[in-house]
Amino acid sequence: MNTARIVVLGIAVCAGGVAAYLAAGSDTKQQVVAPPQMETVDVLVARADIPMGHTVAPDDMRWQSWPAASASSSFIRRSDRPEALAQAAGSIARAPFLAGEPIRDTKLVKGDGAGFMAAILPTGSRAVSTEISPETGAGGFILPNDKVDVILTKRDRMMSRGGAGEIINSETILVNIRVLAIDQTIGEKDGQKVVVGKTATLELKPDQAEMLTRARQTGTLSLALRSLADAGQSSATPDDDGKTNSMNVVRFGVPMTMTTRK
Repeated sequence: MNTARIVVLGIAVCAGGVAAYLAAGSDTKQQVVAPPQMETVDVLVARADIPMGHTVAPDDMRWQSWPAASASSSFIRRSDRPEALAQAAGSIARAPFLAGEPIRDTKLVKGDGAGFMAAILPTGSRAVSTEISPETGAGGFILPNDKVDVILTKRDRMMSRGGAGEIINSETILVNIRVLAIDQTIGEKDGQKVVVGKTATLELKPDQAEMLTRARQTGTLSLALRSLADAGQSSATPDDDGKTNSMNVVRFGVPMTMTTRK
């Protein structure tokens, strides 16, 4: 082997070694950065859907990790109330819970042996029932938690004795009243679900309960369903001129004007 070949071979070996070294150095190790740990708290949530009026059992709830930054102060935390699961058992759900929804005290009430209706009634309110029919209950489209006006229709007997004929008076006696329940039978009308019942239970103040009871003895009561747009409004007030509105009643087919009270 001559000198030239030895030199060429040496240069090739050296070049290969340099290339291998450079290739090895280029494979830098990628540094794995761990994500920051999110602070969590254990929150009491519904294990499955809990309907309104259901008596909550321990199996209906569980503890679940929740981001501390988004945990509301109304949530029940294990760090604050470790015995909350046992304490909440036996309560009645005043409103429905969805699976995974945090349990809140405002949506639970301790029945202490009382019925569901007594448990969900607000302080100072009364539950009063009145008879209804499809004709007097908006055709069955009134459902629990809807707001209604109560209309009293009666015959004016005093005027009829004087020879003026029989007069039918209609008067709105209660405004924006919440329907608590209906002795319901679910049916279908015009492709929509309706509740056909004979009795509606209304949420009233004590003086309203007395008024409804008196009115029930003097005539026929009808429920007028209110729109969602004005269901949150308070009772109606007189017009700007301080007078009440008027409505038409019929005396044997002859229109007459009567003053209505709101």
